[in-house]
Amino acid sequence: MKPYQKEFITFAITHKVLTFGSFKLKSGRTSPYFFNAGLFNTGEALTEIGKFYAAALQDSGLEFDVLFGPAYKGIPLVSALSIALHTQHQKNVPYSFNRKEKKDHGEGGSIVGSKLAGKIVVVDDVITAGTAIRESVGVITNEGSQLSGVLIALDRREKGTDTDLSAIQQVENDYGVPVVAIVTLDNVLEYLQEVGGYDAAVADITAYRAQWGI
Repeated sequence: MKPYQKEFITFAITHKVLTFGSFKLKSGRTSPYFFNAGLFNTGEALTEIGKFYAAALQDSGLEFDVLFGPAYKGIPLVSALSIALHTQHQKNVPYSFNRKEKKDHGEGGSIVGSKLAGKIVVVDDVITAGTAIRESVGVITNEGSQLSGVLIALDRREKGTDTDLSAIQQVENDYGVPVVAIVTLDNVLEYLQEVGGYDAAVADITAYRAQWGI
């Protein structure tokens, strides 16, 4: 695990974005942990999360011309990433995001920000069912651009409800592009074991992964 990954997990736990306990998921499963990127909701948090996304993107080797954040959670994340790429890595990368409904006045259309041109990386928090990514691919292809990859915060490494593939693996198979995560569930487990004091969480996550993990 790389230093920025450890720092990200520490930061996520400190801000209660990553919590441990018993959580009912949309899938109906009861998960021993929960990740809520919506709690990265201060200037400090957005500054830091942008740095972590930028580090992971730099580490990935993905080629890209424009960053795209799907509405709604992807909007602050792609903004923070674009700022971090400029301030931390001296890269001035354009970004854009979509509206849920097309605007029929002013500049019109459903895309805000840079024109989607060339290779596009989609930025989001997690992939649960892949719905936001599929919608994003539709937007990108309609603009005549190419999906280069997807960048998320956490890979749960968990089977879908009706398949042995995870939602991330399904996206990778469907579109032939990599999905890059700042951290995976394996990284989280490694971190918890390393820092200590999370014996119950480690046991619960290990059992959950044995049942639902890929």
